[in-house]
Amino acid sequence: MIQDRQTTVAIVGGGPVGLGLAIELGQRGVACTVIERAAAMHTVPKGQNLTQRTMEHFHVWGAEKQLRAARTIPPEYGIGGLTAYGSLLGDYHYDWLQRDWVQDYYFTANERLPQYATETVLRARAAKIDAIDALYGFNAEAVTQDEGGAQVQAFNRDTGERIAVRADYVVGCDGSRSMVRQAAGITETRSEHDRLMVLLVFRSRELHELLKRYPGKSYFNVLHPALEGYWQFFGRVDLGERWFFHAPVPLGTTAGNFDFKAYLRQAVGRPFELELDYIGFWDLRIALANSYRSDRLFIAGDAAHSHPPYGGYGINTGLEDAANLGWKLAAVTQGWAAPALLDSYDEERRPVFASTARDFIEAAIGTDRRFVADYDPSRDKPAFEQEWSARQAGAKGEVNSFEPNYEGSSIVSGGLGAPSAVGSHVFTARAGHHFAPQPLSDGGNVFEALGPDFTLVTLDADAAPFETAAAALGIPLKVIRDTRSGGRERYGASLILVRPDQFVAWAADTAPDDAEEILKRAVAWA
Repeated sequence: MIQDRQTTVAIVGGGPVGLGLAIELGQRGVACTVIERAAAMHTVPKGQNLTQRTMEHFHVWGAEKQLRAARTIPPEYGIGGLTAYGSLLGDYHYDWLQRDWVQDYYFTANERLPQYATETVLRARAAKIDAIDALYGFNAEAVTQDEGGAQVQAFNRDTGERIAVRADYVVGCDGSRSMVRQAAGITETRSEHDRLMVLLVFRSRELHELLKRYPGKSYFNVLHPALEGYWQFFGRVDLGERWFFHAPVPLGTTAGNFDFKAYLRQAVGRPFELELDYIGFWDLRIALANSYRSDRLFIAGDAAHSHPPYGGYGINTGLEDAANLGWKLAAVTQGWAAPALLDSYDEERRPVFASTARDFIEAAIGTDRRFVADYDPSRDKPAFEQEWSARQAGAKGEVNSFEPNYEGSSIVSGGLGAPSAVGSHVFTARAGHHFAPQPLSDGGNVFEALGPDFTLVTLDADAAPFETAAAALGIPLKVIRDTRSGGRERYGASLILVRPDQFVAWAADTAPDDAEEILKRAVAWA
């Protein structure tokens, strides 16, 4: 017997992205059902690096403190990275991917912890929201849609229970082999690298002792010339014993035909004692769905885009998908935005990942490949050291230039270009860009004062045109009134319209004649 259930949004996949989307919707009062095949948590420590922007989501979702409490490495130890040449204990290294370099432009600090710890916190938070119905241990086996809605059929492998969840919309957050994407008929474009990668989880207290020479570092990227720009990547799981390791291995490698301990020792640069706990494999490729939507079916996270774990972009990109899609689904289902607003999810998010893959992941592989081919300290030490110093100086620029934005989006007013992951970190309020925090004159912070829906920040300016227009259109709008002094002059605008996902929809110095048109455009009524 099949049990029928009714909801507004059905989410297939209860990993970080699916749970993040559920929380985003549930906190807005939108009923949603999460269908997740895993009843219990896995213990493979992937997806560890959480950016400042991602931590802003956890703050908004009421789970920031709980997430920081769940970290497995003491805060005083640091969460920075390091790049080394040849081997981890070699002569050349520099700081890498220090996200704290852009800390001032975000309300929250970045964080690092295993993905299973992140998921545990998200499950606990979701359990406290009445609008969320989480079904763990259920396999989604079919998704269909019609003019009136969509349906997910699922079953519980342990009990045999079968359910049919009817919803207005279905979102697939079900990984790189997404059943929802396939059911929607959405194709992918892939960039194959023809590399087999290994993921090792191992224990070694001796390695912890060896790496005390690099205080405050939690992950380590080794550039070995023989690997042609592909990384050997170490990361701490806890402080003192557990580690994970990603690296290329020969095609055809299996758990039983390769000496992984010797490979690890070669990457470190000296013998050390270790015990292997887990051996897994994956193919190095970048995949991007050719659409993030098919009528009432959407995809997000790895279902929409996947790539090697280079630079910590994966989980952060997926959670930004959830934040972007979540407020738009809520606005449409609650009736204060046009259905066309949902088209802007693909318009904004898909180009951002394409840029992330092209301008950061692929570019880094290509840059590293050229470097190890052209420079060798045994061949020309002065030339190598000069270029190594240049790379060290450029590492900060890479962090600063990763600034996903929605310039040129159809639902923002002003700004040129197109959505991209390439930008710059400034305090100026720019249409389509993340809204940076600033202190308020009452001692609070403008980021924390933002409303759950649209917010108009007025600095020595008149909010009346927007208040009148929002009331007439039925668009929820909060107004923050303050002065331009005290740091807020850095916004470069007296009026700033901020979207529910903390991106700027419009900014100017004077009240517009067309406030209603600006608001209508922001919710796709225009």
